[in-house]
Amino acid sequence: MPVWITRENLHVDRTACPWLIRRFVDSKAKFVFVDPNARRKPVGRTFDMVDAEFGHSGPKCTFEVMVEKLGLSSDPALVEMGLIVRGADTPTGTRKRTESIGLEAIISGVRATVEDDDAKLRVTHPLYEALYAYCQQKVRGHRTRDPRRPTLRIAQRVREHLAQ
Repeated sequence: MPVWITRENLHVDRTACPWLIRRFVDSKAKFVFVDPNARRKPVGRTFDMVDAEFGHSGPKCTFEVMVEKLGLSSDPALVEMGLIVRGADTPTGTRKRTESIGLEAIISGVRATVEDDDAKLRVTHPLYEALYAYCQQKVRGHRTRDPRRPTLRIAQRVREHLAQ
């Protein structure tokens, strides 16, 4: 079982990638968090750090690169999730998904309230499970809606109006 290594003080990409690894690659994966300024080169599979095996590539964040390189890009929900993670992990002007703003806010809150990086992974794991489930529904065309709110059928109302 390889050790996965990334920079300490986890944020968006560095919490999303461990979820991806544990969910789709190795459920018992171990993670080591290192000082980004350390001179000693870590031994293991590296991600989201200088000279890492997996890192940003062009506009893509590390999560998206992992999805591709680990052969998971046939899952449209993971591809969609990657776009959300990218938007939360990269500068505001490059956001493509509205969900990215919420993800960045939540992960920033976790970062501010949870000091230990292992604990950050435990706290964020259910969040990414929920985001993945949301993305599965989204790509299948299922919309989650509050059942108490009536559905607005604009096309139907337009047709009725034009028929008058």
